[in-house]
Amino acid sequence: MDGPTPTTHYSTFTRVAAIVWIVIAVLLLLDVLWRGQGREAWIAGALLVVSISAAYLVWLRPRVVSTERGLRVINPLRETFVPWAAVLWVDVTDVLRVHTPGRIVRSWPLRETRRQKVRDNLRREGGYLDQEDGDEDPAGMRPVDLAALRLRRDAERHKARPLSGPVRDVDEAGPAALGAEDEPQTMVPVEVIVVVAATVVLVVAVFLLT
Repeated sequence: MDGPTPTTHYSTFTRVAAIVWIVIAVLLLLDVLWRGQGREAWIAGALLVVSISAAYLVWLRPRVVSTERGLRVINPLRETFVPWAAVLWVDVTDVLRVHTPGRIVRSWPLRETRRQKVRDNLRREGGYLDQEDGDEDPAGMRPVDLAALRLRRDAERHKARPLSGPVRDVDEAGPAALGAEDEPQTMVPVEVIVVVAATVVLVVAVFLLT
């Protein structure tokens, strides 16, 4: 029987912006392939492919996923799996942060955009204290603070009934979780390597052959 569906947290604005740009860039690329001629067309096409890859890696791919085993903190080039046993606290300064015994894992997409709020968070920092009054109404919280609150609650719930043994299935908690036990584990996923390598090869080929 399948377990509960993982909960995904991401920046709605950047995700929508990425989808819109990718659609526009693909249409422009098709137009270049259909009507473009000569060296300029090839270079324009290569630049459009670079922009699509960048939008995917920087805006569309990053997210934080709460799974039965732990947190997947997915940033543009790297993914970190944090087992629930290693989650000490989740808070927000300029970005959402997951505190673990050995380090702090920062999330690229979940960030505070209001400068005054960032300054207030930095002043409030100093130990694992909630960013706001613990009785604050979630309905009035900033989106990233609400995400941190939900992740803290997830950590409390999963720590109360932990799953034992190392992760052996990539579908269970992502590729960075494979073999992880009680410590955070970071890796560069295969999809990132493929996207970056394919883009670099295409750009180099275009500039060498035109």
